[in-house]
Amino acid sequence: MVSLGIGGFFWLQGATLVLVFAGLELALVGLAFLAYARHATDGEWISLQGASLVVECESAGRKERAVFSRQWVSVEPKSGDHSLIELSGQGRSIEVGRFVRPELRQVLAQEIRKALRTA
Repeated sequence: MVSLGIGGFFWLQGATLVLVFAGLELALVGLAFLAYARHATDGEWISLQGASLVVECESAGRKERAVFSRQWVSVEPKSGDHSLIELSGQGRSIEVGRFVRPELRQVLAQEIRKALRTA
């Protein structure tokens, strides 16, 4: 509203392009909000349900779900100590750890391994 008010003031003073640029600015801010809203619900959920490890990943409204048999799951870093964690088994794989700081991904992998052993 402030941008439109300033643009309107300058429109009345004869500087018509100020209102055009204010409108363009508001359109770009609106697009930025849409891009942000699209990723606002991104996340990863890992749970043990009986004898299965269930992993759900959501990114930009697209959900990916993988179910693994607990005794056949492999938990390994994808390429190095600070890379994403790859959960694989039975011909499927999924990467997790996007929302964990790189230095804590190894801790997450250890927690997943421990939960798989003790559950």
